[in-house]
Amino acid sequence: MNLIVDIGNTSTKLAVFDGKIKLSQVRINGLSCEELEKELSGIKTQKAIISTVKEIPPFIYELFLSNIPFVHILSHESILPFKIEYDTPETLGSDRIAAVAGVYNLFSGTEDLIIDAGTALTFDFLSANIYKGGNISPGLTMRFKALNNFTDKLPLVSPTDNFTFPGQNTTDAIMAGVITGVVYEINEYIRTFKNKHTDFNIILTGGDSEFLKDKIKYHVTYMPDIVIDGLNYILEYNAK
Repeated sequence: MNLIVDIGNTSTKLAVFDGKIKLSQVRINGLSCEELEKELSGIKTQKAIISTVKEIPPFIYELFLSNIPFVHILSHESILPFKIEYDTPETLGSDRIAAVAGVYNLFSGTEDLIIDAGTALTFDFLSANIYKGGNISPGLTMRFKALNNFTDKLPLVSPTDNFTFPGQNTTDAIMAGVITGVVYEINEYIRTFKNKHTDFNIILTGGDSEFLKDKIKYHVTYMPDIVIDGLNYILEYNAK
């Protein structure tokens, strides 16, 4: 069995695979030794991979190294089936690497634009077996929080489809500004790529991807679990 641990900015995903078959997946808001012990309980885990955008808590090392024969920490030094063309690969987020790996595994040899709508909004481009780089901007929640944190009077709001456009009150003005701004940004990225590339896949993932997927005017392939799938692929690739 393979244990996948994806530690993000706002939550942690745990998944269990039997080879390429996903058996279970859960999302938790906090990460504790008890949660991991519960996930490991009753499962004969042979391999594990950890992807994190934070420092790895010490208890994870202790728990994993004492219970699992093969443990891989994803980084730019991991063995990958594609080349990374990035001036500072050591700063490339492991979640972005995993998403690219998941897409590569499914669409090997194609050109792919990977849009991850999570805490940050990222755009990554894979051309055949070469990762060409990408862009990062604030995600939905970060934009809402920024307006609240850096002003005295603007309220903190959460995304919903129920708002006027143009906004007829301050809450709706924030909602319309942030949500349509993100959608316009995504649409313009896709349009720009279409000007330079005649045929490429557009993959949408991330925590806000379900909310955004029907608002984008271009056809996108909605793959909310591509990071988890990519991590399992990298784990198998490095355990050979």
